[in-house]
Amino acid sequence: MNRRFLASLVLGLAMAGTSALTGALTPGVKLAQSQAPFQLETMIPQRFGAWQLDPSVVPLTPDPEQQGMLKKLYDQTLSRTYIDGNGRRVMLSIAYGGDQSKALQLHLPEVCYVAQGFQLVRDGAGSLATQYGALPVKRLVARQQQRNEPITYWITIGDKATRSGIEQKLRRLAYGLSGEIPDGMLVRVSSIAFDENGAYALQDRFVSDMLASLDAPSRARLIGAGQAAPQAGPAIPQAGPAIPQAGPAIPQAGQHARQQAGQQAEPGAR
Repeated sequence: MNRRFLASLVLGLAMAGTSALTGALTPGVKLAQSQAPFQLETMIPQRFGAWQLDPSVVPLTPDPEQQGMLKKLYDQTLSRTYIDGNGRRVMLSIAYGGDQSKALQLHLPEVCYVAQGFQLVRDGAGSLATQYGALPVKRLVARQQQRNEPITYWITIGDKATRSGIEQKLRRLAYGLSGEIPDGMLVRVSSIAFDENGAYALQDRFVSDMLASLDAPSRARLIGAGQAAPQAGPAIPQAGPAIPQAGPAIPQAGQHARQQAGQQAEPGAR
């Protein structure tokens, strides 16, 4: 047999095998198509626990370029500000995408805040304790001039909550090997404060109250099916990792809180 012909035949068979393997490993079934439809706007209550919607603080509207990008990345977004009986505010942002393939990965706060002129001064992993289990979260601090914004967020890929980075990629890979395209949810809470540890403790209480107000299917959307049911024993409040403060803690009661509230225009859904 002609040696050149044999080499061509082997190469052709190898290419055919690679093509078949790639096709077999390419996910083609969207997990979202097998789930009941939902709307973030109605799924998250406007009032729960000690919290109620604060319509006086309107999130910043993204510019047209960012708005177009958000429509490509997400199927639904929700941005709200809540206030408790003591006048403390927490901003909530949720983004849902039904297709978390490589082309439509969740857009992370680390990227979004910096793109809008913030300096990222803290970036670390943490754990948020709830009565449904500990959530793996990221703890950030973004700063722009006098605005110091501690941030807590997590990502749910398919049926499990995870942090961004390698954990997120491994979750997508696991679904890809099974032939499924997972959906994804990014849940972010933040507040404007110089007392960063106090802000994280407030955010943890807010998340716990929000989760307790949801039914099991809605809770599973936010934190994964494996953590949607209550666990035995009370949740242990957690203030998050110890992070050195950028400056002295500044009380936000009274007039100062109202001045801070006027600056809480949020940088859009991320």
